[in-house]
Amino acid sequence: MENKTARLTILIDPIKKQAFEELCYRQDLKPSQVVRQLIREYLHTNGVEYATKMNASGLEKSKIDE
Repeated sequence: MENKTARLTILIDPIKKQAFEELCYRQDLKPSQVVRQLIREYLHTNGVEYATKMNASGLEKSKIDE
């Protein structure tokens, strides 16, 4: 899991937003959890590595998926 968070603001059609939120609710998930998972999967699918955790020396180590 990431150490810090940053806000990502998106614009989405209200009907899609409502359908997405209702599906998340039925699956007992928060929309933000699903969006984070989608982003991780998208990065992984496209072979993008990114740093997510600090190691003992204080340097970030790269992970593709957590």
